[in-house]
Amino acid sequence: METTESADGTVIAYDRTGDGPPLVIVLGAFCDRKTFVPPASLASRFTVCTYDRRGRGDSGDTQPYSPDLEVADLAAVIGAVSGAGSLAFVYGHSSGAALALRAAAHGVPMAALAAYEAPYTIPGTRELPEDPPGRITALVAAGRRADAVRFWMTDVIQAPAEVVPRMENSPMWPGLLALAHTLPYDFALTGDQGIPVDYLAKITVPVLVLGGANSPDWFRRTVQATTEAIPGARLVTLDGQDHGAPPEVIAPVLTDFFLGARSLGRLRGLASRIVPGQAGHRLGCGGSGCRDRAWRRRPRSPAAGSCRSKANR
Repeated sequence: METTESADGTVIAYDRTGDGPPLVIVLGAFCDRKTFVPPASLASRFTVCTYDRRGRGDSGDTQPYSPDLEVADLAAVIGAVSGAGSLAFVYGHSSGAALALRAAAHGVPMAALAAYEAPYTIPGTRELPEDPPGRITALVAAGRRADAVRFWMTDVIQAPAEVVPRMENSPMWPGLLALAHTLPYDFALTGDQGIPVDYLAKITVPVLVLGGANSPDWFRRTVQATTEAIPGARLVTLDGQDHGAPPEVIAPVLTDFFLGARSLGRLRGLASRIVPGQAGHRLGCGGSGCRDRAWRRRPRSPAAGSCRSKANR
C-alpha cells in the first residue's frame, strides 16, 4: 500500500502493480482498492493503480463531503502515479465513471478516459425513491447500517427479493456494512439530475464510453446520451455483458483504446470476440473482488452498480 495526500489533507491509499504506463482504476459503490484485480493481460501492459475512494478502506474521510473533494482525490492519485511527461490513463466504472468524467471536465490531467455506464438517470426512464442519500445517512447515523444496505439494494438497486437474504448470509455482508456510509457519496456523483451535458461538453481528452448490451434500456439510453454530450467521444457496446463486465473482458478493450487502436470498427469487433459465453448478471462493478458470485440471475432493474454486492452506483 502507498498513500498520497489530497488537496484538503485527506490521506488516500492506493496500490499499484504491473509494468507500463500508469492506468488508474476508479470504481463505484461497495468497492475499495482490492475489488479490481488486474488480469495478467492488463498488468503486462500497464502499471495498474487501484485506490480507496474517500471514506473507504485505508483512505480518510474528511467532512463535509462533496463531489469536488473526490475530484481532488483522483487528481492526487493521478499525480502520484504519473511520471514526468507520462500522464495516467483512467478507467471508471459506474459512479467511478461519473467521478472520472467529472474530473476530466474539471481539467484534471489524464491521457485518455474509458467510462463504463456512468449511472446518470434521464428523467422518466426509471423511478427512484425520495431522497436516498438522506435516508441512508439517517440510517447509518442511527446505527442501522444493515437497514441502509437493504434500502440501497431493494429501493435504489431494485434487486430481486431473494438477493438481500442471500447477501446477509454471505461472507461479504460485513464489508457491505462497513461501506454503507459512502453510498450517499456515490449518489451525489449522479443523483437524478439527468445527463450533466454542460460539464461533459468541457471534456477535451479522448473518451471511450462503454456499455453492456444486456444492460437495461435506461442504461443503454444513458450511455448513448453521455457519448453525445462529450466532444469526440465514441461508444462501444459489449455483446453479452451487463453492468458487471469483469476485468478480463474489459482488459483487451482498454488496451486497444489506450495504446492507440483508434478504429471504432476494430474495437467493436474485439468486443464481440471476447464476450460470448461470459455473460452473467451480477449487478456489479466489474471487479474481480466482487463477493456475490452465487447470484447470476438478471435483476428486474439493475442498479447503478456495485462491487461486493454487485450493486454499485
